[in-house]
Amino acid sequence: MRIPLVDHHVHGPLAHDVNRRELEMLLTESDREIPAGTTVFDSQVGFAVRQHCAPMLGLAPGASAEEYLARRAELSADELARIFLEGAGVSDWIVDTGFGTDAIWTIGKMEERLSGRTHEIVRLEALLESVAADCLADGGGPGELQDRFEAAVAQAAGHAAGWKSIIAYRYGFDFDPARPSREAIRAAAERWLGEADPARPLRAADPVLLCWLLYAACDTGLPVQLHSGYGDPDLDLHRCDPLLLTDWLRAVEHTGSSIMLLHCYPFHRNAGYLAQVFPHVYCDVGLGINYSGAACRQIVSESMELTPFGKLLFSSDAWGPPELHYLGSLLWRRATAAVMSQWIAAGDWPAHEAERILGMVGRDNAVRVYGLDRRASSSAEGGAGER
Repeated sequence: MRIPLVDHHVHGPLAHDVNRRELEMLLTESDREIPAGTTVFDSQVGFAVRQHCAPMLGLAPGASAEEYLARRAELSADELARIFLEGAGVSDWIVDTGFGTDAIWTIGKMEERLSGRTHEIVRLEALLESVAADCLADGGGPGELQDRFEAAVAQAAGHAAGWKSIIAYRYGFDFDPARPSREAIRAAAERWLGEADPARPLRAADPVLLCWLLYAACDTGLPVQLHSGYGDPDLDLHRCDPLLLTDWLRAVEHTGSSIMLLHCYPFHRNAGYLAQVFPHVYCDVGLGINYSGAACRQIVSESMELTPFGKLLFSSDAWGPPELHYLGSLLWRRATAAVMSQWIAAGDWPAHEAERILGMVGRDNAVRVYGLDRRASSSAEGGAGER
């Protein structure tokens, strides 16, 4: 059975064509130039593209990089997006709309062009920066920032499926977990906006402000996604271990907001522990799946050691090359099925439970946590004009 998945954290596919260098740069988390004499196609993700994506374009599995790129160049960015995203077998895309939006499909285009439904995740830092820019533009200043931001959160909560924070990138998880006072927030806002350079975009990085965003999001009761672990060189990986969040997780448990630890590699075992001991904590191993390719079975297996199966979700975290949307689904399906089959063959699992757990992790948990059935009913009652 090939269940329709819910990709609970994803971005849009590329909206424009790319050459080989650009594609290779987008198939790595590094933002540095690829060293001379090397290629991303000689990596796990590169092999996965050649092995699994090539047949989607009419090529034999394991096609050479040159064959693959030549065939790929015959298709437009939109054609590639439709082929790979529809091929992923995803019924619901839960889309982070706060990063690199100029280069990718908008959530509206995803809704229009794809058979799957879309739901928006609002990025907290991007929302704060937008509100702060408006404050500066109309003379509101730091004194109005808190009230304006919290009003913007209340408004967004009316349509958002949840929130996303990149505090792991902007600071790290070793922030003071206590809720900041109103006075501390104002002082931090004054420092931040007082140092703003009109020639550069605002970038929220003060730990007081970033912590405040998390509390504001949790106060809505909606799920809050936190990037954890592996990512590009902007972060300090050792400060992205979710265990550093333990005191904060205790502090927000009463809010009713589910905390969604995204990706987590190489800290996925730590995330599994947190998901086991805290009822409001969930996790996934997205992002790491694509980049580990054929080795992702081990990651999937380790993610299922401590994590209760009702607390584990699927995501691809795909951004840009639509191959990543497809591989996120394909590799996760293959790895999860292989891991469970191994346990069944060893006599450690009942055979009849595998399909149920696959559906739970790949779809049902996300439907429950994000209230997707409820959201679908509301959309149907409101009509297409209110989507």
